[in-house]
Amino acid sequence: MLDFLGRLFKGSEGSKTKAKERLRLVLVHDRASLSPGLVNALKEDLIEVISKYMEIDEAGMEVMFDEGDDSVALTANIPVKSVKRRVD
Repeated sequence: MLDFLGRLFKGSEGSKTKAKERLRLVLVHDRASLSPGLVNALKEDLIEVISKYMEIDEAGMEVMFDEGDDSVALTANIPVKSVKRRVD
């Protein structure tokens, strides 16, 4: 019964978490002086390079910037469908 209730209300918690993550991402972009256009260009370039070697799920790809005390780190979560055996 608790599992059912947890699944029932999980959607709202997931939305809350996603909203927090989006806000955090906007704040980090502002502090790092990265425009949305630059972030999109970076994501497209990552897709282009990685796609030479692997088939990836572009829709599931996440590119994040994590801020430390005096630096910003790029973190990419890229779901890999398969590895190409030959380079094009």
